[in-house]
Amino acid sequence: MRWPKQVQIKEVGPRDGLQNETTWVETDDKVAWINMLSESGIKEIEYSSFVHPRWIPALKDAREVGRRINRYPDVTYSALVPNEVGLEHALEAGIDMASVFMSASETHNRNNINKSITATYPVIGNVVKTAKAENKRVTGYVSTVFDCPFEGKVDIDAVLRVCDRLFELGIDDLSLGDTIGTAVPSEVEALLEAVTHRYPNKSIIMHFHDTRGMAIANIMTAMNYGITRFDSSLGGLGGCPYAPGAAGNVATNDLLYLLQGLDVATGVDDHIIQDASSFIQTKLNKQLPSRSFNYLESQLNQANDHVQAAGAEMPNHSFELVPQRKREIIYVFLKNQLKNQYDKFRSKE
Repeated sequence: MRWPKQVQIKEVGPRDGLQNETTWVETDDKVAWINMLSESGIKEIEYSSFVHPRWIPALKDAREVGRRINRYPDVTYSALVPNEVGLEHALEAGIDMASVFMSASETHNRNNINKSITATYPVIGNVVKTAKAENKRVTGYVSTVFDCPFEGKVDIDAVLRVCDRLFELGIDDLSLGDTIGTAVPSEVEALLEAVTHRYPNKSIIMHFHDTRGMAIANIMTAMNYGITRFDSSLGGLGGCPYAPGAAGNVATNDLLYLLQGLDVATGVDDHIIQDASSFIQTKLNKQLPSRSFNYLESQLNQANDHVQAAGAEMPNHSFELVPQRKREIIYVFLKNQLKNQYDKFRSKE
């Protein structure tokens, strides 16, 4: 297997992650969280959705969030827009890129956006035209490219028909979504065999949910087809309101662990990602599903207990203000503990 030298991660946690949460995250906390993500080295953040608040109440403050977040010059800030009204609001709030969306299966499309596939194209076409007039790039999301929660298996030709039409309408990038997280590597191979012969690899983004624990395996498969762009959600947050039981996107934390292990560059600081995950976990008051995040948290908590038991002074500040300083003390403590254990072992020889 050959891995790419570099992969671009698109963080969708603030949108795809929060949209399915019943716990309200305050606007101040959303802004602080997105600012943390902007500092992490991630190059694109989908910060909210401009779908009507009646449908996604968790993101009803999208305009305020967009106005208040810090804008980093090397970060692209995108948002989901359903129609021209949503795009107007998104442009007012400030976006670099618009994300339009539809499904490859008719029933999911009707349930998700209350329109047939055929009736969706003119709406998307108008959004793309207006966005391009404002010099904004457009990503087209295609949901249910493998399975539909209502119809079952989705035919590859049906997926390609939707993709063809979206490119004809003028989208720049295409995000293919395993919306309910049921795909396995052989199905990813079959789809990408068709897709990569039809469209440039650089225009394709893969969007895997991790319902069955297959997201990492599917990403590895996609990388072998030359795909180097992936959506992920901090801590594994998310789900789909119209796909009951679907888990969140592949966790950014787990994806980073994979890519670092394969020596694939991302430019992302995993320490900041860990701290941002801890931050949103506290605000949601729920355990994040990311395995990598939970492992590191357990190690840090154990080390923290050792530090306190040993009488070491910890910073007298909140975790949000000085997370790195606290972690540095713990890392140094662990290093010294291991050295002491090694010295004791050698002294007994």
